[in-house]
Amino acid sequence: MTETHRLDAQPRTQAGKGAAKRDRKAGRVPAVVYGANKQPTTITVEPGDLDRELNTPGFFTRLYDIRVDGKKGKELAVVRDMQRDPVTDRPIHLDFLRVSASTQVTVEVPVHFTGRERCSGLERGGTLDVVRHEVEMLSRADSIPSYLEIDLGKFDVGDSIHISDVDLPEGSSPAIQDRDFTIATISAPRGMKKATTEESGGAGEEEGGEAES
Repeated sequence: MTETHRLDAQPRTQAGKGAAKRDRKAGRVPAVVYGANKQPTTITVEPGDLDRELNTPGFFTRLYDIRVDGKKGKELAVVRDMQRDPVTDRPIHLDFLRVSASTQVTVEVPVHFTGRERCSGLERGGTLDVVRHEVEMLSRADSIPSYLEIDLGKFDVGDSIHISDVDLPEGSSPAIQDRDFTIATISAPRGMKKATTEESGGAGEEEGGEAES
């Protein structure tokens, strides 16, 4: 079950760019909550509250109980988009998607790698090359995983780690269904690659010499 996080908000009396600019000037971040065949709700949130959430891993996979004027249970939502100021990189607008516990949502879930100290491929000098730092998942709103965990302990040099190697939480599945896509690989160290190449080349020369005699 996904933990629900409280986010306090204030209603906005006006919409539009001018009103949003005034809200930002007053020190608040404008936002909108939409979906579920209801009228959009325009709100603002405190920058301090938003910074706290942003500094906690899983911001885009978190289920929020948005309490407008402190009223409980009015808006259950997930973050769909966040715009930042191109100069300061500060958040300037948020889009929330209104959901119920059983709503199917598409989310980008970060990948966490564990067991590095037990990975023989890394111990032998291999490099973990991450192809996907996040995986697009289909999930019930009440079952959104905070992250996907991959234990590197069983992988060696030359191995590829696919989505089939991941224990997916109940209620979630990868958005890509038609192939067992790669999440990461463990590539050989440069010295090992060179030795393998030289061995292959030497074997070819020996075979060629025997053919000429």
